[in-house]
This record gives sequence, structure tokens and C-alpha cells, in this order.
Amino acid sequence: MPTHSRAFRSDARSTGRKPPPSFAFDIDGVLLHVSKPIPGASDTLRFLQASGIPFILLTNGGGKPEAERVRDLSERLGVPLSTDNFIQSHTPFQELLKGPGSLRDKTVLVTGSDYEKCRAIFEGYGFRTVLTPADIYAADPTIFPFQPPPQTTLSHARPLPAPLYHPSSTLPLTSHLKIDAVFTLNDPRDWALDLQLLTDLLLSHGGYLGTYSQHNGPASTTTTSSTSGVAAKRCLGWQRDGQPPLYFSNADLLWSALHPLPRLGQGAFQAALAGVWARITGGQAELERKCIGKPYAETYRFAEGVLARAAEGEGRKLGRVYMVGDNPESDIAGANGFVSEWGAEWVSVLVRTGVWKEGRGGKLEGVFEPREVVDDVKAAVEWAVEREVRGKIE
Repeated sequence: MPTHSRAFRSDARSTGRKPPPSFAFDIDGVLLHVSKPIPGASDTLRFLQASGIPFILLTNGGGKPEAERVRDLSERLGVPLSTDNFIQSHTPFQELLKGPGSLRDKTVLVTGSDYEKCRAIFEGYGFRTVLTPADIYAADPTIFPFQPPPQTTLSHARPLPAPLYHPSSTLPLTSHLKIDAVFTLNDPRDWALDLQLLTDLLLSHGGYLGTYSQHNGPASTTTTSSTSGVAAKRCLGWQRDGQPPLYFSNADLLWSALHPLPRLGQGAFQAALAGVWARITGGQAELERKCIGKPYAETYRFAEGVLARAAEGEGRKLGRVYMVGDNPESDIAGANGFVSEWGAEWVSVLVRTGVWKEGRGGKLEGVFEPREVVDDVKAAVEWAVEREVRGKIE
């Protein structure tokens, strides 16, 4: 590590000098490769802790409660870590529990790699009525007339809070199950079932599964025939009839796994849904959805807030933030495009230990061009600390 560590530690803890830098590290491809630490990663984190240099772990991964993931990372890296500086892809969804539009008391559908873990995560956040695709399938297997989910999945299914709508029902529509929002927390495993349910909801009236909106189709205005005086029916258009909003926790098409080539991620599932939607609508409407995670500003804003509040707690300002990642399309683009609300500069650093490989990762230009390309996370921190100590601004 840098020979300036002792001097830098003094500078970092001084309130009379410039604030120390902070670091935001991706995990897969930066600190870990699959489950094994990348050489130098553990020593780098220990150096930062010993030097009083703040850092957060900012990952597009997810699917486990934050506390569980932090325990696992601490064990694998051999470094004590805390949920206070750990942000995974779906962590910012907790913000949707706040304010007048809170989803706390609404009915939400969650999906991901493990339905029951996804439910546990959202219930841990404070969402009170959380359903999974397994709950819906168990209530009506005809909704997916193919191979059923594994019994291990169905064994966790819970009764629905209200019955599913059926055209033969004599109950008022409002007595049936209404989904208010849909969340994808991480890479789904049962794409077919999930795609079917999400498509049904996109076509529904007001999020009532089993209904079909009368407003599906290209938007049109009400017109009256000059001869008959009959008004033509007005069509609001696709996703304009109270259908539940779709939330995705990241848009990563690819990620670095054990296989020598990158694997499809949550972004691929999102693209598959968008492709199905394009065919259903005849290309008339683009799928409307909200995506967070890197590179989106909401996630960087949430991450910066964590760093800024920690700095305030120590009586200092937030200094320069170095985003160290392996994916130009998420880590680098996000840092380059983010506009800080705290006046901090975000500096992007790309490592060669993950998704991006020279000759295979595309051109590093425009928003995808990092401030620096280095071999690994240790080299990234050495470059940043050397730059800070010398007061070099590039």
C-alpha cells in the first residue's frame, strides 16, 4: 500500500485540512471473484480501516438480507464489515416506505432468485403485505399451464389476502386481489412464470389479476360522428389504467461468475419482458418501468447520502469519492454521470479483474470512459491515495 499511509491517516482525521477521500467498491469482480477474494482485496480494506479512510460497498447484487450478506462478506474477506456501509441493489427501495406515497400498507409482488428470501427482505424493510409468484400459482395453477415451480418453492406459498378475480365471480371487483407494485430484487430463476404474471399485470385493469383493461391499445381521443352523433370510445393507451408500476433493482445485462464468459443477469430478464411487451403491443408502446442500481442516479444519491451522513457525524465534509468497479456500463457510467448534491467529485476507476476485458469489453469512451484503468482494487486505492496526498487534480 502507499508509503504515505501514516501522513494520510493524520490528514484523514484532521478537521482543519481538506476532507479525506471516500471509496465506493463494487463487490463481484472487484473484491471477490465468485466467492473467493481477489488478491490484495482484503489487505486494501484493512488499510483503509486502519487509515481512517471511509468506504462503502456498492453492489448490483442482491437477493439476501443485508445483514446476512455482510456476515458472509466479512467471513470471506476476513475483514470486519457493517451494514452501515453496505448497499446492495434493492437497499434503496426502503425509501418507498417514506412520505405520502408510501407503499408500506400496499400489496406488493416480489420476485428474484429465491421467492421466500425476497419476501423476507421486503418484510424486513417494513412492507406489510408481500406476495410472491408462488403464492399466486398455489392459489390458481391454471395461471401457468406448464411445469409447476419446485415443491420446495411451493411449500413456502402463503394464502392470498383476497381471492383472484374470475369472470364468473359475483363479488365486487374491489373484493379481489389487487397488486399495487411489482419488484424484481435480483436475477429471477423462473423466468417463464414471472414473465407470465408480470405480463398479466401489465394488461390488467388497476392491478387486479385476471382482468383485462379496456384501455389497452394505442391512445386515442374521444370523437363524435357528425352523422350519428355517437361518441367513439376513448382509449387511454397501454399502462394507462392503474396498472402497478414495475421496479427493477439493476439493469446489468451481464455479470462475472465462475464461467470464463460473463453470465446473463437481471438486465437480461428485464430485456426479455420488454421484448414480450413489444410483441404484445405491436411495437406501439415502450415498457414503462423504474430501474435503480448502478448506473442510475437514485442509487448513487442514496450511496452518497450514506457517506455524507457518516462524514457529518465525524464533524467533517464529504471529500472526493472514488468509484472502483469492473463494469463500464454500470460502475463507470454511473460515477461519471452523477451530479453530487453535496458538492463532492466522483472519480471513476476501472479494474481488469471482472467483467471488462481489453479487446472484449467494448470501447471506453464517452460516459463509459474511466478516469483511470488499473489492474486490481489494490492498485486503484494506491493510485487514488497517491493522487490525494500530492494534491493532484486531473
